[in-house]
Amino acid sequence: MLRFLFRHFTAILILVVIGAWAGLYLPTTPAWSVIRLKSAIDARNGDGAAQYVDFQSVVQSAGEQMVKKRAANDPLSAMLGSTVIAALTGPMAQIARSWSIDQVNQGRKELQMPYAAMAGAIVLMHRDGDAAFTKWTDPKGQTYEVHLRREPDGVWRVSEVENVDQLLQKLKEHEQKQFSTP
Repeated sequence: MLRFLFRHFTAILILVVIGAWAGLYLPTTPAWSVIRLKSAIDARNGDGAAQYVDFQSVVQSAGEQMVKKRAANDPLSAMLGSTVIAALTGPMAQIARSWSIDQVNQGRKELQMPYAAMAGAIVLMHRDGDAAFTKWTDPKGQTYEVHLRREPDGVWRVSEVENVDQLLQKLKEHEQKQFSTP
């Protein structure tokens, strides 16, 4: 046994270093949160998937994007929109969280992330301190940009989704198809 260890010392050392990296460093990266989020979605674990999304921040960001787009030339609309967003962010975040958990628990096919998309999102991940983002375009030409932020508990959570109006339109079209089908 000692002879085997001596002859394969370099290979064993490399395996130990890779194992230490996987056990100590990898769980602190945004890529790990993406992997865990996909695992929870695949397992139809809505509560587990919801742990990796800051719904309050996502809803607030989405509202701000929509107000900014709609009220570009009207400061009064922008001010009123910001006030409405501040008032409704909490309740809307709870509704979004409950709806998302329900959708994941139902195993909705639209929520499934292919392994290639997950790998691409991880490879294209840009990290700057406690913030990270990834951007990709799906085969239908829709661009996604997802921002993650490391929370005080050390977990990376989705904090912002750019182009949310595209996603809402896609969701609306899907829901209309579902309800119009007999």
